[in-house]
Amino acid sequence: MFKKSISLMIMIVILLTLAACATHVHTVGRGSQTGQEMEARQWYAVFGLVPINDVDTNQMAAGASDYEIKTEQTLIDGIITYFTSIVTVSCRTVKVTK
Repeated sequence: MFKKSISLMIMIVILLTLAACATHVHTVGRGSQTGQEMEARQWYAVFGLVPINDVDTNQMAAGASDYEIKTEQTLIDGIITYFTSIVTVSCRTVKVTK
């Protein structure tokens, strides 16, 4: 009985961790037209309160008037954040699709 409850708790923690992935999509103009994709990682300190680097989506779009911006916390970002959270650093992925 004790082993079942421990394995159930571990599964619940894993599911809650994976469910925390969030995605935001912003469409500029008519959205993606060519499918060309640029990707960058945005870093934050103090649990997401202070940005460490600046990801310029206008520069990533390279002058395109129709594109899509997708910001998300992927599984890789979650794994990185797991190891860097000890120093309160986290990250998320920013993708611009022209």
